[in-house]
Amino acid sequence: MGGDGTAYDEGPTAMMSRIVYTYTDEAPALATESLLPVIDAFAGAAGVEVVTRDISLAARILAVFPDHLTEDQRVDDALAELGELAKTPEANIIKLPNISASIPQVKAAIRELQAAGYTIPDYPDEPSTDAEHDARARYDTIKGSAVNPVLREGNSDRRAPAAVKSYARKYPHRMGEWSSDSRSHVATMEDGDFRSTEASVTVDADDDVRIEHVDEAGEVTVLKRSTPLEAGEIIDAAVMRRRALVDFLARQAEDAREQGVLFSIHLKATMMKVSDPIIFGHAVRTLFAPVFDAHAETFARLGISPNDGLASLEAAIEGLPEQEQQAIRADLDRTLAEAPPMAYVDSSRGITNLHNPNDIIIDASMPPMIRDSGKMWNADDAQQDAKAIIPDSSYAALYGETIDFCRTHGAFDPTTMGSVPNVGLMARKAEEYGSHDKTFEVPADGTMRVVDQAGQTLLEHEVEAGDIWRMCQTKDDAIRDWIKLAVNRARASDTPAIFWLDRDRPHDAQLIAKLEEELPAHDTDGLELDVLPVAEATRRTLERAKAGQDTISVTGNVLRDYLTDLFPILEVGTSAKMLSIVPLMNGGGLFETGAGGSAPKHVQQLLKENHLRWDSLGEFLALAASFEHLAERFDNDDAQVLADTLDAATARFLEDGRSPSRKVGELDNRGSHFYLALYWAQELAGQSTDAKVAERFTPLAEELAESEAVILDELNVVQGEPVDIGGYYWPDRSKTVEVMRPSPTFNAALERLTG
Repeated sequence: MGGDGTAYDEGPTAMMSRIVYTYTDEAPALATESLLPVIDAFAGAAGVEVVTRDISLAARILAVFPDHLTEDQRVDDALAELGELAKTPEANIIKLPNISASIPQVKAAIRELQAAGYTIPDYPDEPSTDAEHDARARYDTIKGSAVNPVLREGNSDRRAPAAVKSYARKYPHRMGEWSSDSRSHVATMEDGDFRSTEASVTVDADDDVRIEHVDEAGEVTVLKRSTPLEAGEIIDAAVMRRRALVDFLARQAEDAREQGVLFSIHLKATMMKVSDPIIFGHAVRTLFAPVFDAHAETFARLGISPNDGLASLEAAIEGLPEQEQQAIRADLDRTLAEAPPMAYVDSSRGITNLHNPNDIIIDASMPPMIRDSGKMWNADDAQQDAKAIIPDSSYAALYGETIDFCRTHGAFDPTTMGSVPNVGLMARKAEEYGSHDKTFEVPADGTMRVVDQAGQTLLEHEVEAGDIWRMCQTKDDAIRDWIKLAVNRARASDTPAIFWLDRDRPHDAQLIAKLEEELPAHDTDGLELDVLPVAEATRRTLERAKAGQDTISVTGNVLRDYLTDLFPILEVGTSAKMLSIVPLMNGGGLFETGAGGSAPKHVQQLLKENHLRWDSLGEFLALAASFEHLAERFDNDDAQVLADTLDAATARFLEDGRSPSRKVGELDNRGSHFYLALYWAQELAGQSTDAKVAERFTPLAEELAESEAVILDELNVVQGEPVDIGGYYWPDRSKTVEVMRPSPTFNAALERLTG
């Protein structure tokens, strides 16, 4: 069953001509309602079926509670189905950005679904009954980055398409001017963090380990009974020490006050869904200690946790008596006034860097800071130098070195700078994305250890209550596939490649040993391959980019996320315009469409003004790559025609400036989809190599060209007034379709093509 509820044949033969298009959340989901009819109509010309699967946050919540729902309310577990599909040679999946849900987002989605009549349980912060423990376990499976590890059964090949890079050079985006007097800088821990406490080992044979906590009295508590391991697998363990973290945060707050720079913390609380919300909570607790101390009893009664941020606190106290509310708000205001100057996410609404853990995702927050001269926004809605606090030092040097480089050399020039494509190790839940179920806030002083089936301790740390301990895994076959992909990319593009690995870091040392063992199996003659730690790799890459030279970055999973936002934002103005291909290890293909960090703001504008400025360029790029994969793998010549013509249409789309405008009344996402359809139809109509395709699309190309003014008027005239889509996390699909397809002329033209 498809995510749209339609049944279809799941046999290998059927899948050879099928693209699975994911329905996700927020702005990408809205855009899908407008773009998918175009894709359906055009793909049909090549005999390619496009089906959807709903992996939105709301659908994933409903999928884990079928026993709480009526028959007609139940939904398929589309994510699990796609996870199985990704392991097959027939897989061809286009994956749009989805919500990597923080706890506040999960709770908001639950409330919306409950209000819509779905009798799912509340999220239990502190489960006590069997039912609450069961509900918490189910909700934990959909928190954070629950989608990507399931689908990514391959490693990542991400780069700026030639058309996008050419457009950025011809029409450069705005870059802030750097001053040598800038006081902006990165602050990171030197001891007591994950990097400094890491231990790593490669296992020789298949095994199954358990994770234990041993308290000071010698009592053993098994925290995770089973973690199967494969021969050759690398496992790591590390601990973030609470006392070191709190001391570090307090010192940085005081230093920010003394220097007069903005206090800002940068984490990945949605992806690192266990560790980073706790770290975020320590930052909130440190800066607002007077409030939490003065109202400890009230906050405990209300279940307020600093891990959820100030916004959650403010919402939780709304039910208190007015006088008590005022007292707490007065303490909040007074503490904020006495704190170091704070970075703001939205100063007009008083939303600081500490209001929501999902507002300050490091790979979305640091690149704009660097692009904007190292500055962030203060309480007065003005830009100011900032202290970027990145507690764990594992990858902080990436941003620290980049800030130092820009301070010395000035801003990069998009018209001349080189490109930094990435080959990322992420297959089979590699590294940190495999750590969620193996991350724990330590309950008591003692020892954390990883023990194999023979009773031998493989990894061990002395810990104190409140420390954050985690274990990570990386499969041997995923590593070797990553190395092969890096060599192939370097060979195909004739570009130097740098493996961002540090011989002094335990995990990286294990990777380097495998790299040195694996490389002789590949043709590396004439290739420039280096192995450098983060700081040195950053400097080398920045120097080459400044000189207009390309450099392939070959990295682990978290650095993949960081680099594929930082450099695209500097190079082409956004990470949403990158081509992201995941060659799946069993022969299929996963095609990702870019980042969704700006999606919530786009939804807000649509609801207020019926104008959606989401740019679907990432979807266009992924779709072309998906068609090309079908053509190459299954010898589908028609699919190759669609790929070639879509690439040509996309290049024209960029050249003609058909991306959505930010302003209401001007071209938005729906209008950009019209122009893609027009250009694509014209390219297909001009295909001299395929007379049947040209004949089929000529009438559409002519009709769309003749009706251009009428269609644009129908698309633009609806803008300016609020719209109702029936929900945020679980919108009414019929209402959404009505909003996103307001042109009868355009709709009829597409229907005639499919008819």
